[in-house]
Amino acid sequence: MAQKYDLVGIGNAIVDVISHGDESFLDNMGIQKGIMQLIERERAEILYGAMTDRVQAPGGSVANTVAGAGTLGLKAAFLGKVKSDALGKFYADGMTSDGIDFPNPPVDGDVPPTSRSMIFVSPDGERSMNTYLGAGADFDEGDVDAGVAGDTRYLFLEGYLYDKDEGKRAFRAAAQACHKGGGKAGVSLSDPFCVDRHRDDFRRLIAEEMDFTLGNEEEWLSLYQVEDIEAALAEAAADCETVVCTRSGDPVILIRDGERVEVPVNRVTPVDATGAGDQFAAGFLYGVATGQTLEVAGKMGVAAAAEVIAHVGPRPKRPLREVFAEQGLI
Repeated sequence: MAQKYDLVGIGNAIVDVISHGDESFLDNMGIQKGIMQLIERERAEILYGAMTDRVQAPGGSVANTVAGAGTLGLKAAFLGKVKSDALGKFYADGMTSDGIDFPNPPVDGDVPPTSRSMIFVSPDGERSMNTYLGAGADFDEGDVDAGVAGDTRYLFLEGYLYDKDEGKRAFRAAAQACHKGGGKAGVSLSDPFCVDRHRDDFRRLIAEEMDFTLGNEEEWLSLYQVEDIEAALAEAAADCETVVCTRSGDPVILIRDGERVEVPVNRVTPVDATGAGDQFAAGFLYGVATGQTLEVAGKMGVAAAAEVIAHVGPRPKRPLREVFAEQGLI
């Protein structure tokens, strides 16, 4: 029997809240320009209240991937945790209005507020991000809808959530449900610092539960503690059926069952690099899910990433099918 979903993602459900802030505002609020800082709840409420022209959008790394794949026509769902506050309800409504199923209802009771990232755009286009990891970071095994995770062809997990024991248990439960239903599970390494903190657990997860793993060069080198990317990917390919390594402006390396391809990247100065990896994953997973060759799937990932870095924001503004058609990919 065919699965209900082509792609199900699990990740931190974060509302992106974007506002403008000039240099004096950033100084007055103690915001470090151009970087991402993790902040506590009280600080989050102060910054949120200081935003005058805010624009909100549902975000989070794997949520952005799922949304991008959904615009290409894949039947998709996202599992994430939000509180039943205004931002949580906004997040759930935003995902469903984008055509993405959001099976986890907003949670009542004694849980942290919905995760949010306050992003201040300065006149020179720099983005200063202040992220509060609220309810979304507490996603645990009890939040995994096994009926959804077990009814998808592809499951994609966000490495950021692996930072807590609850997330580790959730990932294994979801992957096992996916495999039981005949699907394939994969993970994004997400962040080299996260990999550093949980190296042994990540390697065990990849070897025992994952069918595909996506990461950038820095993350792969951190995972296997080597200085040569070829050595790292050789180890990865021995552990996992499909491995993908993005390398900024250098060719993407893709390895699957002994087949290896490199997909070139056109070097450009990004308007906003936010979401490049997320949309690469969207294009790549669309290619895999529709039976494309490894090379074509890689080219779809590269094309999707190139589209999203050409504008502000982590999700495509042009239909990716148009982008793929222009490049002869569909």
